[in-house]
Amino acid sequence: QVQLTESGGGLVQPGGSLRVSCAASGSFRRYAMGWFRQTPGQEREFVAAISWSGDTTLYADSVKGRFTLSRDNANTLYLQMNSLKPEDTAVYYCAADPSLVAASRMDYEYEYWGQGTQVTVSS
Repeated sequence: QVQLTESGGGLVQPGGSLRVSCAASGSFRRYAMGWFRQTPGQEREFVAAISWSGDTTLYADSVKGRFTLSRDNANTLYLQMNSLKPEDTAVYYCAADPSLVAASRMDYEYEYWGQGTQVTVSS
């Protein structure tokens, strides 16, 4: 069993920065992890992912160059979001899977999900 706890969402002005975190706890030592986001009436959208080893990261084209993914040794995943735009407004979800090795853009490959944290970019 894996539990994912997100934190760090909030309200920020366009052009600002925000960091969201996801703390993973459970029976496994390490996980492939990712961030997805969703707005009302829309499908869940891939944002960024990191492989089991941490050697590979993937980013959606819409956030590349603005968002940075990192993970510490305690299995806490961080998403540093810079130059935020109103279109980045969404609920951000953390996902993890202990049997997944590669970083994945596909939400169906992740078994465990956090409860989500709201990020609002508005003036």
